[in-house]
Amino acid sequence: MSDANTTQPFVSEKLIAERPAPIKTTGLVGFLRTRLFNSPTNILVTVVSALLLWVVLVPALKFTLVDAVWSGKDRNACLAENVGRTVGACWPFVAAKFSQFIYGFYPEAERWRVNLTFILAVILLLPLLIPRLPAKGPNAILFFLAFPVVAFFLLHGGGLDGFGVSWTAGFLSGVNDSIAEGGFKLLRVAATSAVFGPLLGELGKLIVQISFLISYVLLPLTWLRDQIQAARGTVWLDLATTAIIVSALLFWLGGGIRTGWRALITSLGIFAGIGIVIGLMGLDHGGLPVVDTRLWGGLLVTLVVSVTGIVASMPVGIALALGRRSTIPLIRIFSIAFIEFWRGVPLITVLFFATYMLPLFVPTGFTIDGLMRALIGIAIFAGAYQAEVIRGGLQAIPRGQGEAASALGLSWAKTMALIVMPQALRHVIPGLVNSFIALFKDTSLVSIVALFDLLGILRAAFSDPTWSTPSTLFTGFAFTGIIYFVFCFGMSRYSLFVENRLNAHRRN
Repeated sequence: MSDANTTQPFVSEKLIAERPAPIKTTGLVGFLRTRLFNSPTNILVTVVSALLLWVVLVPALKFTLVDAVWSGKDRNACLAENVGRTVGACWPFVAAKFSQFIYGFYPEAERWRVNLTFILAVILLLPLLIPRLPAKGPNAILFFLAFPVVAFFLLHGGGLDGFGVSWTAGFLSGVNDSIAEGGFKLLRVAATSAVFGPLLGELGKLIVQISFLISYVLLPLTWLRDQIQAARGTVWLDLATTAIIVSALLFWLGGGIRTGWRALITSLGIFAGIGIVIGLMGLDHGGLPVVDTRLWGGLLVTLVVSVTGIVASMPVGIALALGRRSTIPLIRIFSIAFIEFWRGVPLITVLFFATYMLPLFVPTGFTIDGLMRALIGIAIFAGAYQAEVIRGGLQAIPRGQGEAASALGLSWAKTMALIVMPQALRHVIPGLVNSFIALFKDTSLVSIVALFDLLGILRAAFSDPTWSTPSTLFTGFAFTGIIYFVFCFGMSRYSLFVENRLNAHRRN
């Protein structure tokens, strides 16, 4: 056999040279070496960033903490000539105005109502934010439906003059009166116009006839309202009548005797809860003392405007996003025009329009509170932006998802609610939260329409000569900046937590 295939052992006669020790990649040294100083470009960026932090962060800490004044009763405690050194932040000013920053001009004897509202909001919101806690459905109903009503009567006060039947009849009657008034105005204009008079006259007659027809349709409802108001215990009788009508309607729509019992029991339970709230808060006897919204201010107004805008803009945005993708031309054109119009005007213009023009469009005999006008304007404005964010998420969902749902026999509504929309919202969480943060900061613009939010109250506090010092202005803005940062940073981090949790199945 040949020796060519025989394996020959080999022993090296020289020692292999020593290799350098491996570079440390863990700990502080490893982090600095691999993340900050691993290339000439990163070294340059690290040095420049460190210099910027030194220039910005050190003076800020020196102003807010090192050179700050922490105690005092008036401006004299924050003057350099009295302290004998360089004076930074004047924190006694914040301590003196703290309650004003939180409550605005809300009466001091009634501020327990604001505190109770904040406590209820935290108690109902935390279980929604913690994924492991159960009963998300009932908790969401309490937070999004029951809490706004309770919060309104706690903050504003007052009682109930009626309930569903009375309010519905009054609102529809007001709308009908506005329609009739418009028809009569057209008839008056037609009498003075030679060119368009016949056309306007016929249109006015048609509108008046429609109004008379609506009044006959509303006659049973208005009669029932008059009977309820003529009886004693208007609120309770109105509540019972509304509960019977609504529960019977839901029972019939739910399938009647066969499958409608669950809807009936749920409706009666909700109305029973409403009755308990009315009784506990004394809403049938005038309720709490009324505090006009012009006295609200500070962080209270900022939270009311931002939370209401965020919550109310979501359904508006979802409806507009679905409408813009609709196959019905009228709905699609209306949604596109609505979105582009409200996105094409600044928020200040929207607030002015909502404050001074919105009352012209409401039915006769109705008035809208100034804060409510701003809330409506902000909700519509934010909803237009949310619509485009949500539409981007809808376009990211493959058509096969909807087709598969249709193949399984699901309706369009169930397909959107159970399959398409949850996936779309998961894709656009960063964009939605970015809009929420922007809206939270834009609430400072409500001061343009005489609503004193946190920054508005701060500017009002600057006019107090008791605390007029060179550092008062910077101290106030530093304090409000910290508050805004805490809320915005909290929303950002929680959205990141939700995003990571929902996308956990995609990790490698």
